Amino acid sequence: MLSTSPPEVFGLLSEPLRWRIVRALASSDRRVGELVALVDRPQNVVSYHLSELRKAGIATSRRSAADGRDVYYRVDLSRCRDLVAAAGGSLHPALSLVPGRATAARIPGRPKLLFLCTGNSARSQIAEALAHHRSDGRVLAASAGSHPKSLHPNAVRVLAERGIDISNRTTKPLGRYAGRRFARIITLCDKVREVCPDFPGAPLSTHWSIPDPASSGPDDEATYPSFVQVADDIEGRVALLLADLATASPKAGR
Repeated sequence: MLSTSPPEVFGLLSEPLRWRIVRALASSDRRVGELVALVDRPQNVVSYHLSELRKAGIATSRRSAADGRDVYYRVDLSRCRDLVAAAGGSLHPALSLVPGRATAARIPGRPKLLFLCTGNSARSQIAEALAHHRSDGRVLAASAGSHPKSLHPNAVRVLAERGIDISNRTTKPLGRYAGRRFARIITLCDKVREVCPDFPGAPLSTHWSIPDPASSGPDDEATYPSFVQVADDIEGRVALLLADLATASPKAGR
């Protein structure tokens, strides 16, 4: 028997301010203060809507690695997609939405992406490799770190299990790319976001607040599960980024 109650997602996302918050988080992980400035509403109001989104499993939070007093919020776009798909099907089976995956061939031009983290030893390397692999080389991806260190063996291992070999890659300082033009700059750790310089051409900036998997345990074997989780997270985010690029028009820096 069909439910007579409307799907929860309609009430959750139809509130205008809440929708603006979700839209803001769809493009980048953000702190409460940034959301307050973007939507021009008091912090207690923004915090209330974030709490409602968290209860519904649409938003998640993580304490900043750069400043433990700050919290970064993220919207789970995959859950949003699933809720909207289920809502269509609850009205009529013909309205069920089948999530599609943007094909690499649809990405216009060859957009240049720069992924940044502190050490360029894991997160940004994983993102660079996945962006190149999932786009079939149709994006020009690079990565660097504010304080580069050796490539982490678990980053090599976790990508090898996905059929990607980065064993011969080297880590690179952020300064190597100073003055170069990119379509998008993606920071993957809170610390590097605080020191990221401006790049020419005003590229779009996105922040992914992702914990350093290397700091999750005493040795490589202990930290490997965290590397798997981080790689899964980054792969999902890269897929959404490529889908966004597939619908974007070419711009300077590509």
